[in-house]
This record gives sequence, structure tokens and C-alpha cells, in this order.
Amino acid sequence: MSKKTILLAVLILLLFGGLFGTKFLQINSAMSSRKAPPPPAVTTVTVIEKQWAKTLSAVGNINPVLGVILSNEVAGTIFKLHFESGQTVKQGDLLIEFNTATDRAKLDGFIAAQKLAQLKFNRQAKLLKSKTTSRSSHDEARAVLDLAKAATQAQQSILDKLLIRAPFDGVIGIRQVSLGQYIDKGFQIAPLVSFSETIADFAFSERHFASLKVDQTVLIKVQAYPGETFEGKIQAINPGLHEETRTIAVRAIVNNPEHKLRAGMFADIEVIVSEPAPVLVLPETAVTYNTYGENVFVVNTKEGLATVELRGIKSGMHHDGFVEITQGLSLNDTVINEGHVKLKNGMPITISPTNQTPTK
Repeated sequence: MSKKTILLAVLILLLFGGLFGTKFLQINSAMSSRKAPPPPAVTTVTVIEKQWAKTLSAVGNINPVLGVILSNEVAGTIFKLHFESGQTVKQGDLLIEFNTATDRAKLDGFIAAQKLAQLKFNRQAKLLKSKTTSRSSHDEARAVLDLAKAATQAQQSILDKLLIRAPFDGVIGIRQVSLGQYIDKGFQIAPLVSFSETIADFAFSERHFASLKVDQTVLIKVQAYPGETFEGKIQAINPGLHEETRTIAVRAIVNNPEHKLRAGMFADIEVIVSEPAPVLVLPETAVTYNTYGENVFVVNTKEGLATVELRGIKSGMHHDGFVEITQGLSLNDTVINEGHVKLKNGMPITISPTNQTPTK
């Protein structure tokens, strides 16, 4: 290799070495001058003590205490309608009259036959006293009179069935008939529902059977009225369990003076099974979940530096957005309420001034 070639290679190496050295010094200087990111900002909340009653939660349906589909026992043509859809009615109010001309004529005939039978029987009774008629003739006249009375009562019953009356106080739904319409017996005319009280039907698993008792207080919430709670009492508990699901059917009676609860509503239900007792609570937002269970980030402050500690806990009842802490925390412990996603165990934090304390 010639001296010129060697000299050229050395020059190239020096040139590239200078370039790489300069770039390395620039990168190292930039990295040394970069500041560490500030600690993440979080909000905290304090564990407090509240008086909570032990409850059992379930879901169920709202049903009316009294609710029927009005229908007719006898076929006929509607002669008069005495109600409108959505009308409030009282027990005994006349709702529908059917055409009764033919049936009333039949009744008049039966009444006339009854009167004649009564006259014949009275005559036979007088003759029997004077011993101018036989006992058999007297008994036959009594039997004819009894048959006439029965026929009259049967026809009167048919006429009564052609007048449909409200069986109880309530509100009529949308009617399905019109004036002059002929309807066969058993036709569904309109629903009638009483709203003064309602029923809540729900179920619990077998393990809760011993905790349930008649007259326990029941708290009910429905989606139609968020934030509003309706109170009732357990009316009945099935004596046996459902064979397939191993659940206990429970029914509660709920006062409904404002008629807010309606049949078919889906209900969130809590049964109070014990008197209020002290419990430790946190907002549900303070608890995180992973494959190992429930956790919170506990705030530790030392020499003015706040850091977080990931700690496993056990929870109990949930109520109005708060959760009972049964294990893992003590009264007045401070935990992270918002900002969990960016945290790791032992990481320093900046506590936001908008901290919270449970109030329910």
C-alpha cells in the first residue's frame, strides 16, 4: 500500500471521528440539560367512618297490587260507553252497557211465569189446609214455583253481566272497544290498575335465606326517577327455593301515593337486614381493580415529599357511590381519588388542592 493511500485513510478516519465526537458531545449535553418531568397531579380523599345498615341488594320488577284486564262474560253489542282511556274510576262505577233489549224481554217473561207459579202455589196451599187437594199436587206447585224463581234469578244474572262495573278504584288504560261494536265473551276491553300501592317482586340466592324476614324495610330505586328512593316492607317470602336457580322469591309492598311507580318498571332493590353500625367508607372512584383484586394508592408523606403506595384492600357494601372498606385501611388514611392511571408504586406525586372527603 502506498504512503498516499495510507495518508488518505488516516485523514478520512480523523474527519469521521471528529464528526461523531462532536455529535456525541451535543447529545450528551442535551440529555444532561433536560429536566425530569414533574410529579403527576392527583386528588386525594380521606377514609372516614359512617353509620351504615347492613343491606342485601337485588333487582326486581314493579307490579300492581290490583291490576286486571277488563273483559265481558257475555257476548253482546256495546250500547253505551261510560269511560275514556286514562280515566280514574271508583269501585262500582258503571263502565259499559251492552244492548239488553232481548234479555230484558226474557226476564219479563220469567217474572210473569214466577207470578203465575206463585198464585198456583198459594191456591194449592189453601186447598191443602181444607184437605181438598192432595199433598202431591201441593208439592208439584212448590217445585214449579222454585223453578220459576231460579229461571228469573238466572236471567237477572245475565242482565247484570251486561253491565260492566269497576271492581276497584284505579286508572283505566287504553280502551280497545268502540260504541256499537259487537264483542264475543272474554274480549280484552281495557286494563284497570290501582296505583295506591305497588308490589316489588325480586329474589335472593340461597345463602341469604336466614337474613330475610317479613316486615323488613325495602328501599327501591327506578331509572325513571334517578336519585329518588321509594320505601316499602317485605310482605311475603316463599317458603321454598326455586329448584333450578336455588333462589328465594320475595315480595314487598310499596306505598305509591304520587303514582310514580308503574307496572313493569325495572327496580334496584336494597333490603335492610340490620341496624346501622359504624363502617369505614371511601368513594368508589378511589378503588382500582386488577387481576389480583381491589387496590388503592395510599399517600405517604415524609420530609415534605408525598409518595404513593399500592395497597390491596377488601370491600363490602356499596351505597350511593361509596364503598365500605373491610380490610386494608384505617380511619383517616389518605388515598388517591383521581389520577390512578399514571401512578406506580413509590412514585412521588403533587396533591391537587381540590381534594374530597366522603359526605354520605
